[in-house]
Formats: sequence, structure tokens, C-alpha cells
Amino acid sequence: MEHIDTIVVGGGQAGLATGYHLARLGRAFVILDSEQRIGDGWRRHWDSLRLFTPGRFSGLPGMPNPVGRNANATRDEFADYLETYANTFALPTRSGVTVTALSRTDDGFALATTAGPMTARQVVVAGGPNRLPRVPDLSHELHPGIRQLHSSEYRNPSQLPAGDVLVVGAGTSGAQIALELAATRRVTIAGRPTVHIPDAVFRYAGGAYWWLVSNVLTVDTPPGRRVAAGFGKRGAPLISVSMRQLDAAGVTRVPRITDVQGGRPVAGEASPVWPPTESAATVIWATGYRPDLRWLPALRVNDDGLPVTRRGVVDDVPGLYFVGMPFQYALTSGLIGGVGRDAAFIADRVAARARSTETGTIGASTRLG
Repeated sequence: MEHIDTIVVGGGQAGLATGYHLARLGRAFVILDSEQRIGDGWRRHWDSLRLFTPGRFSGLPGMPNPVGRNANATRDEFADYLETYANTFALPTRSGVTVTALSRTDDGFALATTAGPMTARQVVVAGGPNRLPRVPDLSHELHPGIRQLHSSEYRNPSQLPAGDVLVVGAGTSGAQIALELAATRRVTIAGRPTVHIPDAVFRYAGGAYWWLVSNVLTVDTPPGRRVAAGFGKRGAPLISVSMRQLDAAGVTRVPRITDVQGGRPVAGEASPVWPPTESAATVIWATGYRPDLRWLPALRVNDDGLPVTRRGVVDDVPGLYFVGMPFQYALTSGLIGGVGRDAAFIADRVAARARSTETGTIGASTRLG
């Protein structure tokens, strides 16, 4: 059984940023990534995807995103950036390794993996919240002739049958997909859109905006706690696409889907929002994700199904941490440009606990993380 002092689970932006800071602190660690190649999680997104935030806010610590300050990287550009990042800093990554179970031991953790059993004194979970597609139960009531897929399965318009498309979910992902599809077919988008952040804000006042969402909207401030309380229900602001663009493209907007009648979706309290089943071909559920916590020991979770932590430190399980969860500390915690700060915080806690364990001086504060 292989023993590694610290295991980071997940080789995306959160795991790589954590590895960067652990390496700077001189800690022994390995990053386990279930993908066959660093960045493959991004390569599976839809073909035309561009990052929601521009390059100046989409880089990891120590290495700016090369697309430029105001450019939005494509799916493949960002995937390649992650791979280059791991290589540039010689981060100890192991691809194609999935952790299937984690249990506590007297001095740390035992991990069951597809590469064999491992043990670690500390574990950082950096897989992020977007592991398991979230689809509402009413999807099972739709007419069997309607094709359904989650946004994680969407690649491009050519994979869809002819006919109208309903995109459920008016966040940035749903809006981008609806806008692309509107060029070739009738599209309806359902849901209540979040506030839109115009491109001009990033171009002309990006620094001020980023400072606000990074340093004011945090769990340490009353405004931040108010935003965090409803964040799981409302989602992040609309960035890089707006409802005005969808209107101009001819996309029909309706409220959120609340029911199914006769095999067709109903928005709000109205009648079915779609044309007859013959022309209603596809529903794309852009309804988000939930984290995969099934392989972890029982954890306390909040109303949104996210682990209860203190800035990523799991107080109930000493030596266990999270990086990359939404609003882990600030509104930017789940964003590429914000994950580095949380990664640094957790790396410091990992190093402090390791030093205390090595010297046999774990005190109350260290036991908490």
C-alpha cells in the first residue's frame, strides 16, 4: 500500500492551484486525476464554449492565461493551458486514477483507487462541484418522443434532431447554448435569468468589479453572507452573454419549468409552453451540477448539498479539506481566477498541520485544520 503525505483529488484548476502552493511550501503530495489527460474535463464541453470571464481573471497562480487580458479563452485553449501549467511547474500528477472510496484511519486516511490502495495523512478534495449532472425529476414525465440531454452532453447543433429545442436553465451555459442553436432552429429558454454583468464592466472597470466580488462578497461580510445564502438557488451572474442577445436572435423566453402536462413542460402556472409534440424535438437541461461526495465518509452538507466547511477546512474530519466549491470563501471561490486564494489558504493549513504532527505538537487550532 502506497503512502503519500498529502493527496489532492482532482486535476482541474482547483487541484493544480493547490499543488502549486503545496510545492512552494515544500510539501510531499500527489494530484490524482480521473481524466486520461490534464484538461480533458474541459475538452468534453460543447465545441463553441468560451470561458465566461476574460483572460486577466482566468489564470492560475504563477502563470497568467496567455489568451490576453480581455479575450475569452476557448474550451480547448483553456484545457491546453491547464496541461501546460501542470508541466511548467512539474506538478506530480497521475492521470487516469479515480478515487472510489475514502475512510479514516488512526493517523490519516485510506483511499481505494483504480490504481490500487493508498494512504495519506491529509486529503484535499479538489474535484469541484460540477461532477454529477443535476436534472429535475419531472424530466421522467416528458413525452418519450422528446430527446433529452444535459448540457454536459451537448456538443454542437449537428448532434440534435430537426425540430424545436427547449433549453431549461437561463444561466450563462444555457444562454450560450440557446444563442448558438437559435441560428438554425426555433429555441425557447426557460428560467429566471440572473443579473447580467456587461462586457464593458470587465473591459473598463474589471479590476474594481473583481475586487468587489473577491473582497466584499465573502463569508466574512454581511453583504457576502446575504449573497451566499441564496447563491445555490440563483446561481452566478450572467457573463459574456445577455438576454438581450437572445431576444435579438429570436429566442422565446418563458419562466422556469414547474410541471409537465400531457408530456409537455409547463412554465409557471400557465399551459404547456411548447408547440405540439411533433415539432418539439429536444430538451437540453442546463440545470447545473452537484458535487460527487459518494466516495467520502459521511459529511455535513448545507441546503445546496455542498459540504459544510470553514473556508474549505472540514472541522469534523481533521486532515480533510475542499478547494473549488462555490462560495467556499467568496463569490469568486468557484471561478478560475478566484480558486488560487482558497488553494493558498488550504495549502497553508495542510503545511501547518503536517509540521505540528511531525513535531507532536498538534493543538486545538491545528486539529481544526
